[in-house]
Amino acid sequence: MGRVHPYFIPLLLSAAMVVPALTLGCGGNHDSRVYDADHGDYHTFNNNETVYYQQWETENHYDHKDFKVRSKDEQKQYFDWRHKH
Repeated sequence: MGRVHPYFIPLLLSAAMVVPALTLGCGGNHDSRVYDADHGDYHTFNNNETVYYQQWETENHYDHKDFKVRSKDEQKQYFDWRHKH
């Protein structure tokens, strides 16, 4: 068996890690719907809603985190804010 070029193995490992991220990361619909009980409607967290959510986080000096892991009180604050904007 011949000698393997010293850069071949790291290149192969890098490709093995990058290819799945490139092919799977872009597909599918990742929108999620959350029910707002106080206002009786749903909010679909897509690109449009995410812009408003990030604006709310900035205005209220919150660190960014996924909406679903926020406390019920913070979720209510966002829904109240969202219905005013």
